[in-house]
Amino acid sequence: MATAALARPGHRRSEVGPVELFFDLVYVFAIIQLSHVLIEHLSWEGAAQTVVVFAALWWGWNYTTWAMNWLDPGRTQVQLLCGVLMLTALGMSIAIPRAFEDAAWLFVGCYLLMGVIRPVFMMIAYRGHRLAANYRMLLLWTLLAGVFWVLGAALPAGSRLALWVVAVVVDYAAPLAQYRIPGLGSAPMEHWDTDADHLAERNRLVFIIALGESILLMGGSIVASGQLTGSLALSAVIGFASLFVLWWNYFALAGPETRGGDSSTAALRSAYAYAHALMVLGAILVAVSIEQRLSHDHLTPATVLVTSAGPLVYLVGNVLFLRSRFGRLTRSRFIAAAVLIVLTFVAMPLTRHLPVSAFSVAVLAVTATLAAHTAYTTRRQAQEDSPQQP
Repeated sequence: MATAALARPGHRRSEVGPVELFFDLVYVFAIIQLSHVLIEHLSWEGAAQTVVVFAALWWGWNYTTWAMNWLDPGRTQVQLLCGVLMLTALGMSIAIPRAFEDAAWLFVGCYLLMGVIRPVFMMIAYRGHRLAANYRMLLLWTLLAGVFWVLGAALPAGSRLALWVVAVVVDYAAPLAQYRIPGLGSAPMEHWDTDADHLAERNRLVFIIALGESILLMGGSIVASGQLTGSLALSAVIGFASLFVLWWNYFALAGPETRGGDSSTAALRSAYAYAHALMVLGAILVAVSIEQRLSHDHLTPATVLVTSAGPLVYLVGNVLFLRSRFGRLTRSRFIAAAVLIVLTFVAMPLTRHLPVSAFSVAVLAVTATLAAHTAYTTRRQAQEDSPQQP
């Protein structure tokens, strides 16, 4: 089969182009917006709304990343596509604080515009190729989900959350259903020729962006306080340590590596489209928990829950990643998750008596122990797998 005109050159297939990095900048703003929404609405309803908005943001980023897996970032047409997608992502980001109020149409309109422009561009760029047929089926599923996105925006706010949850389910179910529509066809995962190295690098970068947002949020909270007291300095140190340990957990593991893992498209879709969504969401929750601990001098049930939820959501994604790429379930992750759940149940009735730093240090101890264990076992496994010198 002939190569499409805008396809990546074979020798640069895994390269991350400058325009891809530029596209990611809008997600720095998006993540900050999302964090502030959860901070201001730290309730079960606020959490549900935040997850739905995050799911749409992530899917827009994820599908763009997958499209760039095949497009040459050095071509002018591709750069213009990224510019348009970046503008629509910026529109979504601007609408985030009022997505469940008067900015619903801006949020949905930009999201669906991204969802239509991207596959149409791919269908034109790869016309006559299997990938064009794949994107035709993807577009149909996007339009199906779009019905629920539009209905949610049109109906009163009370009904919006339920309809948008359905829209998210349809969007996220599409790859699992092989984009199948009875009578029209399907796009099985084996028909998507993906590059594991490119996807791994793109997801590493967006995870670092999520951690960077935490630094911005933490620094902003400290500056806004007007005075660096001893307790605030202690909370800042614990918060920074939490971020460092989360970074350590991610990069100490073989997870971000692509060598030796399952590189089938189905495995990559699970590892990067789904598992990394949870890991990035976990990093956002960690950022919110740090801000709560910096801005409050006492524990609340909400603070306890978000402090433990960050590492727990990350661990769920991490387990899914390991299962997808390496076909294994790591016992240490389940042990750490169980300890975090126990700590949460113990702390909930004691919020009036526990210092803010006490629960934070307990959670940090669990995640730091896991990171150290992961680094040790990964290094030992690498030594065992390396060829012995004569």
